[in-house]
Amino acid sequence: MTTHDLTKALAALAPEQHKYAIKGIQRGIEREALRIKPNGVISQQSHPKEVGCALTNGHITTDFAESLLEFITPVSESAEETLSQLQDLQKFTLSQMGDELLWPISMPCFIEHQDDIILAQYGDSNIGRMKTLYREGLKNRYGSMMQAIAGVHFNISFPESFWLSLKTIKDDTGSLQEFISAGYLGLIRNFKRELWLISYLFGASPALCNSFLQGRNTELPFKKLGKGTLYLEVGTALRLGNLGYTNSAQSSLKVLYNSLDGYVAGLKSAIHSPSDIYDQLADYKDAQPKQLNKNVLQIENEFYSPIRPKRNAKSGETPTDALLRGGIEYIEIRALDVNPFVATGIDIEQIHFLDVFLTYCLLKDSPTMDWDSQQRSTENLDTVVSQGRASKVMLNRSGSSCSLATWGADIFAQLQQVAAYMDNAYGVSYYRETITRLSQWIADPELTYSGRYVRQLKRSGTDNGHFALSLAKSYQQQHQDTPYKVYSDSYLIQQAEQSVIAERELNAADNQTFNAFLDAYFATK
Repeated sequence: MTTHDLTKALAALAPEQHKYAIKGIQRGIEREALRIKPNGVISQQSHPKEVGCALTNGHITTDFAESLLEFITPVSESAEETLSQLQDLQKFTLSQMGDELLWPISMPCFIEHQDDIILAQYGDSNIGRMKTLYREGLKNRYGSMMQAIAGVHFNISFPESFWLSLKTIKDDTGSLQEFISAGYLGLIRNFKRELWLISYLFGASPALCNSFLQGRNTELPFKKLGKGTLYLEVGTALRLGNLGYTNSAQSSLKVLYNSLDGYVAGLKSAIHSPSDIYDQLADYKDAQPKQLNKNVLQIENEFYSPIRPKRNAKSGETPTDALLRGGIEYIEIRALDVNPFVATGIDIEQIHFLDVFLTYCLLKDSPTMDWDSQQRSTENLDTVVSQGRASKVMLNRSGSSCSLATWGADIFAQLQQVAAYMDNAYGVSYYRETITRLSQWIADPELTYSGRYVRQLKRSGTDNGHFALSLAKSYQQQHQDTPYKVYSDSYLIQQAEQSVIAERELNAADNQTFNAFLDAYFATK
């Protein structure tokens, strides 16, 4: 879309009946963090009992590993409230963890062997055992190290008023939900086209502990720092690259985002297609299972993508079945590294930027993307991951070579227009202020998170592990000193106690063997 086209779209939203339609954006955040010992090594302790059951606590749970905590905020229209909730959840959990700390960066701490990473345990209920066996499958398919990487997931939905305004402006006569789903898919395609920008601005994993490689070969131009650190001088986000949360075995999955039916069909094909690679691993029907099943994907969640269309699922409903039932409800952004410069792992400036950037992705024209186009976006991301802060970096823009600086400046010029519309709607100035400040990062890569991280890491005179450990101790103290803003000790203790009761009820309700439960589960998918 040209700047003129975006200007035209924003002009159509300017009249009084549409001016405030964007108000009411809803967000939620999921932040992951490894529990570590005071010496910076991964914790071997069980999930803290005082925070409740990981299976049934909707605020504090675990991801792949028993030590990989996940903090989940409820949906809110207030970005400040969301960050306060995130802060409160981490404050409470730290107070229940003894002398353990939260690892403040995305790439894992020092881990001597992947067997030191204990799989998340969800109790003896059938659903709990299924969740652990799924993780056993991930370990045996991809190794535990990749799964110990932490990130921040940002969930966003636009208000119905905004969709109704856009539908009116476009003279769309179809159903509202179909219009919304098509709009979100357009957003996803544009996000994928310019995903490299997120890695450039907010990538914060240019360094790692050399234990992460565990003998794996890499062609990345690593430099060494101290005894145990490898870093990329001009890289941005190892988490998003080939060493990170990716899956080469899934490269054959040509999942496209041009229609909801097409997206769902691509995923459903993968969860029903036997895999030649994983055929030798025993599945749940075996006495000693190593995975749920032998298909390309055990379940839909195994599909790795930096952005996902989502709908809240009903009990027993898969993510894709929920999408087919009701259409897309919100978008999950999975491309954010943990922000090492704040205790919460994400800050208000990032949220303001994402509000503008995702609105821009929604409003601008979004042609369909074939597989080759998606591959080009992946290649651009890989370039920025390994050399995004180098001078005169060139990217592939619609089949032509273009410098990162030129493309980035073009994007920010359009983001300024979107920010102005949003500031006017909300009666604020922070959207334009955020875009103005971050636009300077295009010309000066040292202002980016990865630029700042490498500079501070070198200045510290220590290796990556010690540097991150010092941050972890600082943030523990900060959480301790910061009073609760939304929740309270008593509320979070009550939530923990209720989660224990809920897990007992799940156990009591089981009336099938584990194998019969999985037989029934997969028979309906």
